[in-house]
Amino acid sequence: MIIKRIFDIICSMCGLLFLSPFFIIIACMIKASDGGQVFYRGVRVGLHGKLFSMYKFRTMVVDAEKIGGPSTAEDDPRITRIGKFLRKFKLDELPQLINVLKGEMSFVGPRPEVKHYVDMFTEEEKSILTVRPGITDWASIWNPDEGSILAGSPEPEKAYMEEIRPTKLKLQLKYVKEHSFLNDMKIILLTLKTIFIK
Repeated sequence: MIIKRIFDIICSMCGLLFLSPFFIIIACMIKASDGGQVFYRGVRVGLHGKLFSMYKFRTMVVDAEKIGGPSTAEDDPRITRIGKFLRKFKLDELPQLINVLKGEMSFVGPRPEVKHYVDMFTEEEKSILTVRPGITDWASIWNPDEGSILAGSPEPEKAYMEEIRPTKLKLQLKYVKEHSFLNDMKIILLTLKTIFIK
């Protein structure tokens, strides 16, 4: 939808300009904490199966992916002190405005997954790749904090597969079947409500 892309471009540009002072402050805090890189660039599967780098503020120790799996509990020892703060208020997600501006993501759409999980898609679930992935969707509203569900689990990966992924996929399929600009606005408002209530 052209109107959706125009909305994404205008709002992501405004967001990046307005939030630039906060970006600088957060970047300095991350750099001062351990001297590592500010951004985390996670490879995700996007529209039509195309791989792209999804930007986040780094919330885990350097090379965290080499010492653990893709599922992260809120008590994961790889999460840094500043990372816990950023995750609590979803501030680590802000750099995804860059992905939205570039057209790799949208404000609303199924959360992009790592290739490991996408390779498990059934034929029906592959339809999720026919829409642009987003920062938020129905699944994000249903479960705004995956980390808290996985916390304390001896096997976070197994817990994700059994307790989160099935419902997440159902809600992503629901979005694909019913997506419209009006529904996108509804999801954005519900997402903001969820964040402020939290």
